[in-house]
Parts: sequence; C-alpha cells; structure tokens
Amino acid sequence: MARTCPCRLLVVGASMGSGHDAVAAELARRLREAGHEVSHTDVLEMLPARIGAGLRGLYRATVRHAPLLYSGVYSAFFRTGGGPRPGSAPLAALAEDRLRAEVAGGRADAVVAVFHLAAQLTGRMRALGRLTVPSAVVITDFDVHRQWLHRGNDLNLCLTPQIARNVRHGLGRPALACGPLLPDRFRPHPAGEADWRRRLTAGDGRMPVLLSAGAWGVGSRLDATARLLAGAGYLPVVLCGRNERLRRLLSRVPGTLAMGWVDDMPGLIAACGALVDNAAGQTALEALAVGVPVVGYRPIPGHGAAGVRRMAALGLTEHAADSWELVQSLDRLTAAGTAPGRPAPAARRLFQGDVVRPLERLCA
Repeated sequence: MARTCPCRLLVVGASMGSGHDAVAAELARRLREAGHEVSHTDVLEMLPARIGAGLRGLYRATVRHAPLLYSGVYSAFFRTGGGPRPGSAPLAALAEDRLRAEVAGGRADAVVAVFHLAAQLTGRMRALGRLTVPSAVVITDFDVHRQWLHRGNDLNLCLTPQIARNVRHGLGRPALACGPLLPDRFRPHPAGEADWRRRLTAGDGRMPVLLSAGAWGVGSRLDATARLLAGAGYLPVVLCGRNERLRRLLSRVPGTLAMGWVDDMPGLIAACGALVDNAAGQTALEALAVGVPVVGYRPIPGHGAAGVRRMAALGLTEHAADSWELVQSLDRLTAAGTAPGRPAPAARRLFQGDVVRPLERLCA
C-alpha cells in the first residue's frame, strides 16, 4: 500500500546541461503536487575541490571540440563489455559524506538519483550499508549504459516497459516504467503555437524544420545540415542554446533562422513540421509530446548516437543514415495530410507512466 502521510525525498541530480536540470525540476514538481516534501542537490557540487565543475567543463569541451575522444571515453566507461572495465565508483565515493549529511539534515525517507553518477553513489552506499533509507534511480536514457546500473539501488524507473524489463533482467532488481518527465505545457497545440507559426511563415511560407543542438549548442556539421534543408525547400530553425558563437555562425547560412535560448519551447516546436534531433534527449521527448515527428541525424557520439538508434528501434522516431534519407523522411513526414499535433500511437503509450506512486511505495 502507498503511504498516506507525506514523504520526504531527496533528489540528487547533476547540472550537465538543461535536460538533466529539467528532469529533476519536473520530478520535484510532481512530488510536491502530490503532497510530499522535496529537496534537491547536485552530485557534482558534492564532490570536493571543485572536481564536479572540472568534470562539467571537460565533458562540454570534449563533446564540442573532440567528439572522437568522447566516443572513446564512452566506450571505455559506459558501454557494456567483458573483462575488467573502469567505472565511476571511486569518484562517487568522494561524495558519500556529503550525501549522508544531506539525508540526515533533511530527514529524507528516500533518495532519488536522476543522473548516472548519483546512481553509482546511492547504489554503492546502499550496498555497503552506508545509506539507511531506500534509493531509486530515474533513468533518463533510452540506451541504458552500465553507469546507470547498480545492484545496491532499490528501484529503477525507466522510460518504457521494454527498457524496464531489460534492466530488471540484467540487474535482478526491481524496475518499472514511469515515462518521460515533462511539464504539462508540452502537449498538442500548446499556447504560443499560433504566434510562432505566423512568425515562421511570414516570409516565403517554407515549412519550418527545427534543428536542436541542446543548451550547450553541440552538434556535428550543423551548418551543412542547415544548408541541406534550405536547399530542399525547408526553413531550418536552429536552436543554438547558449552557444552565441554557433548562433553567429549559423546566422550566416542563407535561408536559416538561428536562434539562441528560447523560453517558449512548446509553441515553437508545435509550429514546426518536424524536429531533426542529435541526442535523443529532452528536446526529442518534448517534440513527441507535442505531436511533432522526430528524425535522428548526425547524432553526437556516445550516448547521443546510442539513444538515437534506440529510439528509432522502438518505433518512436526515425533515423536518417545520410542526407538523402533525411530529406526523404522529412518530405514524407511533412506531406499534406500528415497533421502535426497528433502524437503517434507509440508516443502516446510512452507518456502513460507514473513516477509518483512507485516512489510513495518505496518510502513506505
């Protein structure tokens, strides 16, 4: 039975881009709306000597400027493989004292990790008896790499039932599907759609297609993709996040609308005919929730490439292996009669999960 009195939950995330922050914020909102107390901490800030800030900066620089190096790091540390493999347990151990203090100070009934390093931290502490309250992990990746998984954690909450089955069988620990954690404003025909549609089609009436580069403005040959779409008769609308240098670069591509940080993402997404995605992250999920089709193309290495392939295999998106396939997919998905604002059946099923009740049962 779910517990009836309010739970006190500690959410442990990581500021590794706006997507991770958004998941933690939405989880906290849903729990508070259900009557529970929630506190939030950043696992990177729990590491001593500014190690966390260094990790964040190194990851951002590597993904932006040395993608092949990041691909090698991902293969070594994240992908499953035989024999001894390096892991993040020694790094997670450095945050144990801080987490123990946070749990005691907030009298938490349970800890919820929403980042893989946090999952290693809570799992290790539970396995060694150093964390006395139960721990859950909200896994935000479609292709679940091994750093998400630790047998010490009590519960794993996944994006889909199939992913949950795989985690359950691989770990021998409870795993359930909770669906993506998105705010309610990401729904078909959101407020702001009409205004964005007028703005984007005020010129020559070309069909706008959104290109996402994440909050950090990361992507492979985004200028070439923009030129390809413009040449195929589309209006490339490129989300450059907070990367002003990228925005200036893409602003020089003829027929392209390069944008910085956008607050009204639901309206902008809904006004576009499709999303060209490179990371299988929050923006792709937001598009599916709004009812806009997604095509994965030139994904960033590591988790991005693995996630793009996995989403396509699950029937949620399409994956274009080359420029010809990209244009063919967009022509078909944006054809007359294919109305935006109608999520595909697979996408509708994706958003039917619940994250609150499993955590309530865990607290009990």
